[in-house]
Amino acid sequence: MQIIDGSLLSEQEIKFRQLQASLREHWHTVQDFDRSDGDILVIPSLSLDRRELLKIDGVHHYEERLLFSLIRLQNPRTRLIYVTSQPLHPSVIDYYLQLLPGIPFSHARDRLLLLSTYDSSNKPLTQKILERPRLMARLRQALRPGKSFMICYNSSNWERDLSVEIGVPLYACDPSLQIWGTKSGSRQIFAESGIPYPDGTNESLWNVEELVAAISELWKCKPQLKRLVVKLNEGISGEANALFDLRPIQNISSQEKPEAIKQQLQQMRFQAKSENWENFSGRIPEIGAIVEEFVEGEEKRSPSVQGRITPNGEVEILSTHDQILGGPDGQIYLGCRFPADIAYRMRIQDLGLKVGRVLAEKGALERFGVDFIAVRHPGNEGDYWDIQAIEINLRKGGTTHPFMTLKLLTNGRYDLSTGLFYSQQGREKYYTATDNLQKERYKGLLPNDLMDIIATNRLHFDSGTETGIIFHLMGCLSEFGKLGVTSIGDSPQQAQEIYNRLVKVLDEETRNLSEPDLAFNHNFV
Repeated sequence: MQIIDGSLLSEQEIKFRQLQASLREHWHTVQDFDRSDGDILVIPSLSLDRRELLKIDGVHHYEERLLFSLIRLQNPRTRLIYVTSQPLHPSVIDYYLQLLPGIPFSHARDRLLLLSTYDSSNKPLTQKILERPRLMARLRQALRPGKSFMICYNSSNWERDLSVEIGVPLYACDPSLQIWGTKSGSRQIFAESGIPYPDGTNESLWNVEELVAAISELWKCKPQLKRLVVKLNEGISGEANALFDLRPIQNISSQEKPEAIKQQLQQMRFQAKSENWENFSGRIPEIGAIVEEFVEGEEKRSPSVQGRITPNGEVEILSTHDQILGGPDGQIYLGCRFPADIAYRMRIQDLGLKVGRVLAEKGALERFGVDFIAVRHPGNEGDYWDIQAIEINLRKGGTTHPFMTLKLLTNGRYDLSTGLFYSQQGREKYYTATDNLQKERYKGLLPNDLMDIIATNRLHFDSGTETGIIFHLMGCLSEFGKLGVTSIGDSPQQAQEIYNRLVKVLDEETRNLSEPDLAFNHNFV
């Protein structure tokens, strides 16, 4: 153990910090990471609370969401290692490699090493890797010292330990700082940043009694409130949120309020389909919770801003989105549209920079995202959008892979002055993206079936026009009828039209026929 900057650090933590410090020596700018000539180790582990992850259909296939990283092989000097729990279907890999403009397929394939733990358990992928010494030895042997770095979906102690064990720096936030990506930590950062956020508790609540007291206090301070949101501290995509309705108990006496609140908690509307009060309340002592005002409004949206912090502490805004939400009360993330509405795009960029700078001062690194609630207020001189921040994600999220796919495919740039993205040809680019194109009728489609549908209906991305569809989560399709899609166009309308056409084609191709029309490739062995 050693004390550094007032903290008592283990030998493992010291080695990890030394490795992360080396990032500043080898990669000086953001472009160095995007166009790296080195070796990139991709660990797409969802190292998050397992019980919360299981609320997501097909979550074990979400290791595929970072497959956009294969597009980095368009740099002929880049080598990439991608590790998964189970082997990926060969046609899925071929699909991504064939997207690479100007690079022979065989050349890219020779610079790609695919490894698997052959372990379908619910453990995080990174934990599975750490349990396999020979697999780690292969990683050490394949990665060139001083020319390698590791990227992940989110950082935890597992990723820190793997970084140290194989001697490769992790380009992600130090897991000791992940508190700032929780619901309570987010609210504390908003307070330090001086940006608006809903009234509520900034400290975590650890039992039902604390939750009841917090609701009572918030209601006392704002008696006009109609509804509140209770959130588990480490929830994902809104699946751990619950809506608390104050209206049924608004006329009771002060003495009766605590007991009435306690009873009303059992009547909360949970956003996840499988959630109930017994499970939800049991999670509070394990991961904590917060309560905050539910922002009311006739026209309400959920924009977000994404940024990253370089090893030198510089903050860069990457993108803005309008998030597409669903669930009982519009709190579950389904997808997004790029960019966010011009009415508030520049404002959330500015707010995102403020948050990013506070995070950078605390030592955060790489990705961060800030989600907002925007409510429209009509006025005589035009509409005004009230913007309030609701949470921070210190990880790659649902908006990461569509934007990085666009950026890597077009080699374009995000313009901070307009909030727009321009391809190298100067075209404005827009997209609609989702992880949740899901229908019962799509179940049973294999990756090869999807490839056949793509080819027959010309749904692939066209590198000439830089429009079309990029697919992900293809492994989810057969079992869950679920698919990820990024639909890219030269206008928001075109991006949506391309997406609508895809849905129409998939619906037609999966209509109930005893002998569906298939274009087989008769390559029998």
